[in-house]
Amino acid sequence: MAETTFRTLITAFTDFLTVSIHIILWERSIYPRTSFLSARKYNFPVKQNRHPKVCEWITDAVTAVEVELLKSRVHSIAVVIFTKDSKPLARFVFDVSRFPDVPVDDLDTLLQSGDADEPQSILPIVDMEEQFRATLSKLTASSSTPKSVPEGCTFTVAIELKADALAPVSHPQPWIPAHVVDDGQDGTTAKQRPTKTTPLRTINAGEMKFEAWIEEAGNDAPNG
Repeated sequence: MAETTFRTLITAFTDFLTVSIHIILWERSIYPRTSFLSARKYNFPVKQNRHPKVCEWITDAVTAVEVELLKSRVHSIAVVIFTKDSKPLARFVFDVSRFPDVPVDDLDTLLQSGDADEPQSILPIVDMEEQFRATLSKLTASSSTPKSVPEGCTFTVAIELKADALAPVSHPQPWIPAHVVDDGQDGTTAKQRPTKTTPLRTINAGEMKFEAWIEEAGNDAPNG
C-alpha cells in the first residue's frame, strides 16, 4: 500500500476535482455533447471534454486550487455555472474545511494514526477511490433529469478562503476577488439565496474529509 502524505492526499483530491468538473460540464450541457468522450475513472464511467483549450483551462484552474490547498488556506471550492448575463445558475460546492492543517515543511511527511509506539499509515487509496466513485455517482444521478440550460452559459472555479488565510498574491495572479452586486435596500448588499440545496455526499476516509452539495439559483434566473 502506498504511503500517504498531505501532498498525496491533495493530489488525490485535485484529481477527483478535475473529473468532477468535466462531469458537471457534461451534465449541464455547457459544451456540445460531441465535444466529450467516454472514459472510466475509479472504475466508474465518466465523460471528459476533449477540446484542448477547455482541458488546458481546467488543468490550470485545478493547479491553482492545489497551490492554495497545499498552504491549508482553502475553506471551500465551487464550480459555478453562469448565464450569458453573468447570473449564477448553480454552484457545485466542495467544503474542504476539515482537511488537516499541515505546515509547509511537513507536506511530504507520512500521515499516521495510532499511538507513538505503533504508528499506522492512514487513508488507504482504495478507500478514497471508493468514496470518490460514490460521489461521482451521486453527482451524475443529481442531473439524471437535467433542467433546461439557457444558451451561452459559462462556468468558473472559485475558492473561499479560511477566515484567517491571507489572500493569494503572485504574478501572474490566477485568482481575482469575486465581486458582490450591491442591489439591496438603502445601500445594503443583497446576497442571492438558492431555492434548492441538494446534498451529494459527506466523505470521511481517514484524513480525506469533505462535503459536497449543489446550490440551485432562484426562479428569477433568466432563461436565455
